[in-house]
Amino acid sequence: MLQFSKYQGLGNDFLLLDGRSLGDSEDTFGLTPERVQRLCDRRFGVGGDGVILALPPREGGELRMRIFNADGTEPEMCGNGIRCLARFLADSDGDVAPRRWEVETLAGRIVPALAEDGRIRVDMGAPFLTPETIPTALDVGVEGLPVGVLEVLGQPLAVAAAGMGNPHAVVPVDDVAAIDLDTLGAALEVHEAFPARTNVHFVEVIAPDHLVMRVWERGAGPTLACGTGACATLVACHLLGLADRQARLDLPGGPLEIDWDEASGHVFMTGPAEAVFDGVVAPSLFGMADAPPALVETAPAAASIDCATACVNGCLRPEACASADARARVTALLEGRSLDDLVALAGESLESRTLGRLSRDASPTP
Repeated sequence: MLQFSKYQGLGNDFLLLDGRSLGDSEDTFGLTPERVQRLCDRRFGVGGDGVILALPPREGGELRMRIFNADGTEPEMCGNGIRCLARFLADSDGDVAPRRWEVETLAGRIVPALAEDGRIRVDMGAPFLTPETIPTALDVGVEGLPVGVLEVLGQPLAVAAAGMGNPHAVVPVDDVAAIDLDTLGAALEVHEAFPARTNVHFVEVIAPDHLVMRVWERGAGPTLACGTGACATLVACHLLGLADRQARLDLPGGPLEIDWDEASGHVFMTGPAEAVFDGVVAPSLFGMADAPPALVETAPAAASIDCATACVNGCLRPEACASADARARVTALLEGRSLDDLVALAGESLESRTLGRLSRDASPTP
């Protein structure tokens, strides 16, 4: 049974799966791009902007994060997503502030921390401001970042580019509410100036410490918030002379506080992340014959055979199968219980976890 927890950060919502006890051969939970699309479908699935996996570390961190967009693609990082991951970890493990995590991502090691007020403050690292690291075909201007005027659907747009481990196009405008986000965002995402596609952000400057932005996320479309996008937008607007190094950025889902620290050069993002619900995916979502494998503890395979890859077409060592005992236990469990029983069993675990979280939230801060 595929258990998940749904979290949201400023309305940017994700399905969280805990795979910290899994091995590398299982680090996608059997998810394919098609399965991710089904999970994230808001009418025929659970619904979400993406799926986030908490996995064992590979490079000395505490854990590793993988994230998949609603279209099944895998981005390098997600600011709202890593805040949701941190809140999920704290809830799952019973952690209280102060607590920080060293999280390995495709954008490098990112460090979220649980604050006393329950919000998550994330050290997002230093921004990428050269064309090859973003990547973009725009040239660096006197402002210190790639800039240029791009023609998008016959309309000239003054664009600045910045990276936060993933690419961002920032477009300052006079009235952000008047922008045709669906049309211009979709076109700019795939503009030839961004060979890996890009996230798109239209921003209106209310004051040097107050910006308002709208988001078109690469692989997800319009979303209520984008953490890495807010960081990139603050950096771009500061270098363009439009904003201070610290500002409040209002997104459709709510505000984020962004601080580009001058001493370290790192960008810090502070904002909320909240639990929505816990659940179990019905196998029928993927088709009974195509359901993801149950997440059960299995016996280690023999050193000479990796059962997860070598035995996909049948056991290579039936006389001494390393996973026979585990498979027998799974078979006995499945044959001895109905689907309703299995759902109830998973529900009891989820209920216990949810009650524990509510109890911690109700406890006074020490």
